[in-house]
Amino acid sequence: MHDFHEADRISKIIIEKLKENKLKKLKKVDIELGSIIEHEEEIKAENLEFNLKLMLKDFLDENTKINIKKVYGESWKLLSINGK
Repeated sequence: MHDFHEADRISKIIIEKLKENKLKKLKKVDIELGSIIEHEEEIKAENLEFNLKLMLKDFLDENTKINIKKVYGESWKLLSINGK
């Protein structure tokens, strides 16, 4: 469940960026993910990606890439989004 909350925060920012740039489909997103602990569990990249795909389903196609790189630190960072 903790992965879901973080995915919700990230997906809202991604959707906002897509709308700002008048993009309808997400082609690629790059995220750095540090060691984020919520409810005594670390957020896992695989779970975060799964939840992002659920939340962004209206903006994805079969070729969309969600790249999540584990990094040192205790936060996440949206590096880039590409769309059409």
